[in-house]
Order: sequence, then structure tokens, then C-alpha cells
Amino acid sequence: MTQNTSSSAGPAGYHASPAEMRRILVSSAIGTAVEYYDFILYATAAGIVFNQVFFADLDPATALIVSFATLAAGYLARPLGGLVFGHLGDRHGRKTILVGTVLLMGIASTLIGLLPSSTQIGIAAPILLVSLRVVQGIAVGGEWGGAMLLAFENSKKESRGFASAFAYMGAPIGTVAGTLILSAMTMLPADAFLAWGWRIPFLFSAVFMSLALFIRMRVSESRVFKELTAQAEQSRRRVPAAELFRKHPRSLLTAVLVGLSGQMTQGLMGAWAVAFAVQQAVLSQTAVLNVKALGGVCTVIVIVIASKLSDRLGRRRVLIAGNLAAMVLAMPVMMLLDMGSTVGFFLAIFLGLSVVQGFNSGPYGAFAGELFPTSVRYSGTSIGYQLASTLGAGFTPMIASTLVVVGGGSLWLVGALWMSFSAISLAALVVSRDRGRLDILQLDRSVAGAADDGPGVAAPGAVGAGAKEMG
Repeated sequence: MTQNTSSSAGPAGYHASPAEMRRILVSSAIGTAVEYYDFILYATAAGIVFNQVFFADLDPATALIVSFATLAAGYLARPLGGLVFGHLGDRHGRKTILVGTVLLMGIASTLIGLLPSSTQIGIAAPILLVSLRVVQGIAVGGEWGGAMLLAFENSKKESRGFASAFAYMGAPIGTVAGTLILSAMTMLPADAFLAWGWRIPFLFSAVFMSLALFIRMRVSESRVFKELTAQAEQSRRRVPAAELFRKHPRSLLTAVLVGLSGQMTQGLMGAWAVAFAVQQAVLSQTAVLNVKALGGVCTVIVIVIASKLSDRLGRRRVLIAGNLAAMVLAMPVMMLLDMGSTVGFFLAIFLGLSVVQGFNSGPYGAFAGELFPTSVRYSGTSIGYQLASTLGAGFTPMIASTLVVVGGGSLWLVGALWMSFSAISLAALVVSRDRGRLDILQLDRSVAGAADDGPGVAAPGAVGAGAKEMG
């Protein structure tokens, strides 16, 4: 990787050249977009298709809950992917692992598009569906951490929040692409859509996978990681995950708890709200999916704003604002969903999926990356993020659907659930600190010295102007 010659020797010289940085950011966004195109496409299809194709012999309400249970299977597998790929990424590099995750996801998603229905092969159909969903979960479990870290570890400290957010931007970009293609398919006659139309977006995964592989093969490895492995021959014998749990459990817990609210919002507004709007039978599938796609565009814009603000104001302050917004807006968003109108649904998606998730997610990558040293950063960020996704998003659609039934059709229980998750993340942020002003090498010394001293507390050895932390 080319070192920026305008930087002085030492820690500040660890950022990439402008040309290389552009390639890294594009790779981060596009590769993650492909992964989340497949992963979120499944979430959307679970709400409007799979209950009719793979669970057609159940009553509609039960079929939807069971369909969302298969969605949860992918989220349960994500921490496993974070553990396996995080370990490999900390030992062998970020780039190599990212090529593997895209390949694994593309193959699994293409095979979902080829699956026979339950009327054709019986119980084997949902079993194969769940198996492929687990493979999806393992693949996406290793994706975000590596994509985020290539940008994180190669950027200047002044723009680390914005650079890290490109991996998160990939999620709404992939959501928009998958939603729009699925929306186009819903314009087919109902029989044709259920027979083959829903399969087309999944089969496109093979094309998108090839594009992501081409882009990723042109990106260099993180220099700070190469320096670490060159200096420490014993790194080949390390077990990063064991080191993570032994030396950095509090940082890992902080990463999980802070990530809960953003992931819960994704599961609630990105999957459950879509199914709820369609089941009301007031809005068409096409209208609901188009509104969701528009919400995805707005989410990208808000992520850019939030991540830029985090570089100026600090990650912690922006994340706190996002969680406070979630607690204030939870009940109004439920009321908007209950209106059953296109305008109400759009406002609910904009406030919930775009504003709340954008502020809770935009700065998260940099915040999580700054909790761990380079030696375990892939494992720490991946496992933390994926555990948050499992706990926050994996069961949310299924639980929310159940709460609507328990509440007799009222959505107030769903709103209370949302507020509870936001309160947990808010509490974790209140007791954490911000390391955004430390450069990458000062950050390593600070985190390594502060192991088990508490989340976000810098070690006395972190020196220089950058070592002064934000409260």
C-alpha cells in the first residue's frame, strides 16, 4: 500500500494515499451492499413471499411467524461467522477473508432462488431454506467487520468515522437494490410472482457477486495489519478470539450493547413493518416496497450526516442523540404505521429506518473499531456487531408479530419493546468514552494498556495531543 508522503513518519503515516483510499471506500460500500442485498432481500421475502411458498399449509398469521423464524436462523448464525472469519481475519488479513465472504453469500443466495416449493418437495423445502439462510448468516457475519476495518485502518483519524461508515452504507444501498428488483417482480400477476417472479432477485446474486469479487481483488491489505504481522512472528500462533475474551471482555460487551438499538431498528422497520403494512391489505406490495426503497436512500444520506458529525463532535455524542431520538419517536412511528396510508408508512420508514437507524449506525463502525487493538480488532468488531444483530434484529420481527397478536392488534407493545432496546444502548453509551482523537498507533497503545480497565478508558501511556479523549 502506498504511504501518503505528505504525512510525517510515525503513526500519522499509516493512512492510505487518496487514490488507494477511494478504491478502499468503493470496495467497502459495494462489497457490503452485495452481502446485504442478499441478506435483506431474504428478510423482505420472508414477510411477503416465503410464508406462501414454503409454509402454505399453515394459517396466515402462523405462517408469517414461522417464516420470520427462518429469518432468525440467519441472525443466529451471524456471531458464528463473526467468530470464525474474525479469527481468520486477525491472523491472515482483512482482504483475503472479504473475498471468501462475498463468494459464500453469492452462492447461498443464488441457490435460494432455485429452491423448489414445499408443494413440490414437501418438508425438504423449508429445511433447505433454513440451511441456506444459516450459510447466509455465516457469510454476512464475517463481512461487515472486514469491510469496515479496511477503511478504518487506512483512513486519517480526522475522517475515520466517515470512512468506517461506508461499510454500513452498503446495507441500505443493498436494501434499495434488492427491494426495487423485488418490487418490479410484484407487478407480475400474483400466480407468476409466487411461482417464479420472486426468484429473479435471488438469481441476480451471481452477477452482483462477480462484480464485488472484481472490485475487492484490486484493494490492498491494511498497512497497520501488515506492520503488526511483520513485527510479531508469534502472531501466527495466536488465537485472536481467545485473546479477545480474555483481555477485552468489557470492550466486547460495550460493542454489543451499543449496537443493539441500531440492529433492533433494522429488524423492526426493515422487515416487520413491511410485512405489517402488506398484511393490513390497505397498501399494495409494490407501494410498500417502493416506499422502503426510498427510505433506504434517505438512510444513506442520514448515515453520511451522522458519520461526518461523529468526526467533529465524537461518536458517543451522536450515538446518544440517535438513541434519544428512538425513545422519543417509537410511539409516534407506531401510530403512523397504524394509519394504513402510504404517507403514514413513508413517514414511519423515514423516521424509524432512516433517521433513527442512520444516527444509531453511522458512527458505530468507528466507535466499535476504537474499542480494540489491531491484533483482535476484526474479532472484536465482528463478534460484537453480530451478537448485537442477533439479539437486536434476529428475533425482532417474530416477537413484534407476536406482540401485535397479544395486544389485540394494537402496536403499543411493539413501541415499548423498541424503547427498551434503545434504553439499553443509551445506558452503555453513558458509561463509555470516545477515543476518536487517537491516531491508529496511539489507539493500539491506549486500548492494549486499558484492557479490562473499563470500556473506553485510555491507558496512561497514550501520549500526544491525540491522546486527549472526548467525554
